[in-house]
Amino acid sequence: MSEEQSDRPGGRLATLRDRVESGMDRREFVRTLVSGGFAVGTARWLGVDDFLEAEDGEVPVVTALVREDPSDPFSLTERTTTVPADWYAAVEKAFEVNDLLARVAFTGYLGSAVVPGEPESGTASVSVGVSSDSNSVPEAIREFADDVSIDTESILEIDDIEVGPDAIDAEPRIADGITGAGPPSGFACHTPSSMATLAPALYHPDGERSFFVTAAHAFEGDEADGEQLLLPTQRGETVRLGTVNRIHQLQDVATVEPTGAYEPTSWIDAPSPVRVRGQLTKYGLAYLAARDEHLEKVGALTGHTTGRIQGVDAVTCFTEQSCRRGQIRWGGEMDLTDGDSGSVSYYPDPEGEPDDVLVAGFNNARTWWPGQSYVWGISAYRLTETQGYHF
Repeated sequence: MSEEQSDRPGGRLATLRDRVESGMDRREFVRTLVSGGFAVGTARWLGVDDFLEAEDGEVPVVTALVREDPSDPFSLTERTTTVPADWYAAVEKAFEVNDLLARVAFTGYLGSAVVPGEPESGTASVSVGVSSDSNSVPEAIREFADDVSIDTESILEIDDIEVGPDAIDAEPRIADGITGAGPPSGFACHTPSSMATLAPALYHPDGERSFFVTAAHAFEGDEADGEQLLLPTQRGETVRLGTVNRIHQLQDVATVEPTGAYEPTSWIDAPSPVRVRGQLTKYGLAYLAARDEHLEKVGALTGHTTGRIQGVDAVTCFTEQSCRRGQIRWGGEMDLTDGDSGSVSYYPDPEGEPDDVLVAGFNNARTWWPGQSYVWGISAYRLTETQGYHF
């Protein structure tokens, strides 16, 4: 095989297959894949059989982490599929370009996101938001991008970005009452200073702990440890769910330790109630975006909405001094308003029961400037990578 052929995705795949043996231990296998150009986050979940069973010109990727036992949130297993090698190479390169843009953060850079092309196209691009007085994307980054296109969008009236959007005038969704082990998500919850949306249960493997969850910005400042999270009901009572355990400001996630009679649950109060069975990975989201799939959410103010995935592994630098990484862009700005923060976006589990869904990530902000329209929030996979939590 010539050097030129081995540089192509299909050529690299064939070379890797020659180097992979079924007797390898997991550490050696992962090291082999990473040295061949696979992302660490992808390689660490794959097994030798996943790789060897892929057809020529295809690459196995992990699309979701799902519960083997729906009632046991710690029985996670990896779900894989195969994708065209050319598409994988283009998307992986786009992720690298996106990361480089965030690290360089040239003057006027406001954020970026990976936009995968259709799987058959073998393409991907990076959408970059810049201020009207921005410098152009540095030529060195464009050269590094090679065949990945970089599309810049100028965001006008940058001085007004901190003003924020107007809230939608609507009545919040109040829980009827709690009839089971705990309340479903999608209803209004109260903090000492604000209102937000209760998210599905979040779990941490350290001690196999479960938490109630909502948006961190619903609490005032970083010093919210021990503050109460409350759930109003239509019966006129206010249920004390628990006290704040951690405020993750950059991720905009607050975890709440159960202290009352109820436990966090994985149910979402959608038009037909759904149960969280797991979560999507970065490549799972990318593959859905490439096929023009839609996500859903249930917020306390706007209720149930759906929208197309617009960007994966997004970086947003609009509201804080530190840029937020690993975000999702989906839907439109009318899919979120004040009070919806803390809700999650999700996708029907294609291999689960009819009421099973996979969480994509949180919904914590939306655009309010001309030229762009989407909801954003941290992806579930990014929260797992940085903090260890999972759905």
